[in-house]
Amino acid sequence: MLILNANEVQKALPMAEVIAATKNAYAALSAGKAKVPLRIQLPVDAQEAVAIFMPAYLWGEKGGSLALKAVSVFPRNPKRGLPVIHAAVLVFAVETGKPLALLEGGRLTAIRTGAASGAATDLLARPDSKIGAIFGTGVQGRTQLEAICTVRSLEEVWVYDLDPERVDIFIEEMAGKGPIPHDLRIADSPRQAISQADIICTATTSPKPVFADEDLKPGTHINGVGSYTPEMIEIPPETAGRVSVFVGSQEGVLAEAGEIIAAIEQDLIVPEDLIELGEVIRGNALGRTSPDQITFFKSVGVAVQDAAAARLALDNAQAQNLGQEVDW
Repeated sequence: MLILNANEVQKALPMAEVIAATKNAYAALSAGKAKVPLRIQLPVDAQEAVAIFMPAYLWGEKGGSLALKAVSVFPRNPKRGLPVIHAAVLVFAVETGKPLALLEGGRLTAIRTGAASGAATDLLARPDSKIGAIFGTGVQGRTQLEAICTVRSLEEVWVYDLDPERVDIFIEEMAGKGPIPHDLRIADSPRQAISQADIICTATTSPKPVFADEDLKPGTHINGVGSYTPEMIEIPPETAGRVSVFVGSQEGVLAEAGEIIAAIEQDLIVPEDLIELGEVIRGNALGRTSPDQITFFKSVGVAVQDAAAARLALDNAQAQNLGQEVDW
């Protein structure tokens, strides 16, 4: 059994490679080459917490991948000096079911979530996109920024968060890192962040929209990855009702994405309007069709992303001699 800690997972998952693996995973999902039950949520009532289990079996790519991600969300943990979220990913051999690796899941989740937006941005954003906007300065905001800058040569990015101090830290840590431009700017308001943005990423847990629909400019591409329950709504439902909506998994979004559920309840869209990104990758659906079209990618996360990323991490870790082998 190979054990990879967070730093080793980071080294084993270069963003460009994870974006490519994510595209393959989405295509396999849409082609029926994956088995992905809806995530299982197990309430831990005594702690006002929840444990989430996400299994996936993906085949047809590099021999396939079989993995299980377990995530715990314990909101009281900061008072204990602990992170709110812990996660682990267990990888099995497809041929025998033998456990192969245990990976730190928090870092893997952040990278694969960023990669999903990277894949969507690569397929849907205008090729000449130059200005970005990031809502949310947590771990997810960082990988969102890295991913969109991996697939588009952005010249400036506006950053907005309700906590200005977090924005300062974010910019200090991220400016000029890898493909990210040095020109990261503090947005004083959501409108300032998006009024000129070609690509927008929202990575918050907001229960209400983080920007106003009327502030969007034509031709924008939006990635919404923060909201993952019916009660969370990052993107205005009226935006979903007037733009082209693409999703990682139609089933998952219909069950968990607050802005999509709200748009359907308000008769702004119907489920058939949602286009799986995998169908675009497979050539069965159109992506962007005009420079002025606004495209919106909504993801609540789907376990094929974890399975694909875990398989890639395991392969790269073995090639780079990363991790610790233990008897099992």
